[in-house]
Amino acid sequence: MKWSWKIGQWRGIAVYVHATFLILIGFVLLSHWSQGHTIQATLAGVGFILAIFACVVLHEFGHALTAARFGIKTRDITLLPIGGVARLERMPEDPIQELWVALAGPAVNVVIAGVLFAWLTFTASFAPVEEMTATSGSFVQRLLAVNVFLVLFNMLPAFPMDGGRVLRALLATRIEYTRATQIAANVGQAMALLFVFVGIFIRHPFLIFIAFFVWIGAAQEASMAQMKSSLGGIPVASAMLTDFRALKPSDSVQQAIDLILSGSQQDFPVVDGDRVVGVLMRADLFTSLAQNGQGSAIANIMRRDFAVVDDSEMLEAAFERFQSCECLTIPVLRKQVLVGLLTMENVGEFIAIRTALKSLRPVGVDA
Repeated sequence: MKWSWKIGQWRGIAVYVHATFLILIGFVLLSHWSQGHTIQATLAGVGFILAIFACVVLHEFGHALTAARFGIKTRDITLLPIGGVARLERMPEDPIQELWVALAGPAVNVVIAGVLFAWLTFTASFAPVEEMTATSGSFVQRLLAVNVFLVLFNMLPAFPMDGGRVLRALLATRIEYTRATQIAANVGQAMALLFVFVGIFIRHPFLIFIAFFVWIGAAQEASMAQMKSSLGGIPVASAMLTDFRALKPSDSVQQAIDLILSGSQQDFPVVDGDRVVGVLMRADLFTSLAQNGQGSAIANIMRRDFAVVDDSEMLEAAFERFQSCECLTIPVLRKQVLVGLLTMENVGEFIAIRTALKSLRPVGVDA
């Protein structure tokens, strides 16, 4: 994710913090300083926020490690002001596996809350609830309350929260996956509208922000499921580009520029003989052009870590490959030889054409 900085790694999963997280830290600093005007209170406030996000990181690792048990890798975890995001390479195809992955995150918060509750009980340090506020009161008791809130909030049956995935997984055990996703998305958007009405009624702008977040998340999830369904059973060979240009590692940046200007191709496979050795992305080309001019060899700026797909694979699998590589172009191979290119733009056009053809109806002829 752009504007993110790596802060650590565990079990091969990198953890990033997004730049917008600093806005939250600044807001907490300002809030505590305006109330107490002491450095100690201000640092305590920041420490509490960091403790909350430590719980969020553990929550996301709950998802990631459970997914790993089903053979699904996690690309990274990113901390945002609204929580964390664990980017799985793909969602489990088995609804029961998706159910376990979705429940694993909230389960971690349940465990944390249980440990904190046991500590407060053992030390007899529970304070009256009325003495606890968002910025004051027992540190441990407030952290317990936050973890309980995280469980309840994440279990709301609305995408992109875990509860939405739990609902989808339960529905998918009985009905088709795409239909289950659409129902879960509709429930989530109905909940988003409820958040808007409540937010306006009690004058709470954060609820309206959450409603927007939920509405967009539900729409995206439904769209992704619909696209995957549309691609099912269609081989890559049916949608790949066969009219394309390739570059050699020894070619210069200027040669790549000439190809871009003379046609519509944006990204180029780089071949050495019959073997694909890299992919030159348009963004990488322009970056090199700005920094090093036109004389660089393609070998110096091409991506050597790139995704490929076989022409006999299904488009659904290729679509997941696009998601995992975060690229717009994938070389298509047949017996390890380059035979085409698959681009997100071409896949979109292919779906649009199929949809238009399906909408055609036979026209009757008057006798």
